[in-house]
Amino acid sequence: MNDDLSGGFRRNFATVAHGNPTETFDWRAIIPFFHFCPQRQSMIRIAICDDVSHELRDLVALTEQYLSINGVSAEITGFIHPDALLTAIEAMNFHLYVLDIAMPMVSGLELGREIRRLDCEAQIIYATTEPQFALQAYAANPAGYLVKPIDRLQLFDVLAFAIARADSNDERTFTVKTADSLRVINVSNIVCCEYRNHAAVFSVANGEKLVSRTFRESFPEYCARLLNDTHFVQCHAAFLINMRRVESFTRDSFTLHGGKLVPIASKRYPAVRDAYMDYLTANGKNR
Repeated sequence: MNDDLSGGFRRNFATVAHGNPTETFDWRAIIPFFHFCPQRQSMIRIAICDDVSHELRDLVALTEQYLSINGVSAEITGFIHPDALLTAIEAMNFHLYVLDIAMPMVSGLELGREIRRLDCEAQIIYATTEPQFALQAYAANPAGYLVKPIDRLQLFDVLAFAIARADSNDERTFTVKTADSLRVINVSNIVCCEYRNHAAVFSVANGEKLVSRTFRESFPEYCARLLNDTHFVQCHAAFLINMRRVESFTRDSFTLHGGKLVPIASKRYPAVRDAYMDYLTANGKNR
């Protein structure tokens, strides 16, 4: 692969807030690579972040080798600055993150904690020259911790484990009829849904709120497709939440992504608690 990363990559520019001014990052800050394999119905999204350009190239190249050898369909996005990745995950989620630890401004450990706060199902692999941070890294429940120089076979083993655990079937959508349009939203991006004045108000991960037209059926009937998804639970007569977006849980409320507080009805608490504990257990989380 040559120095300008042109082979198989598209060049893109990203504008990221960094301090007071808005800094325009070089195209190398975000490097998408598409590896398509028709045998798979869904595509794994992988983010790789390393502030050393040649090490980023090596990680991307090794990951692409693994995908090609194993026939895995994936979209890889490389980030040369952690701020660029933090900005990107405000608008979209990745299934798998490969992170360096020693980076400017935001360390890989801080980055991992923030990713875990936003998405408790994401798979995280640390790839670093700093073996002494292994214990701290495990606070983010990573799929692996690799010490540079990266051994190809060790990386392949960890990638296989992480991809097997990744939830790549989050491309399901939900159609919302609003007052002036028909909106299709990714189910994984729904934070919660509130029943208000015979309409449903959807809070979306990017901060947007969508209000449906009024409907005649009951709230559970309207949300039946979501309630059939094991990521969702109805915690109150007027609220449905996406458990992927939970930041904290108490007897009377959930705190969701973005700090939104959603009440838990007292009569629903035992069932909601059991559903949430089952969800955490199924996804290997210990909170």
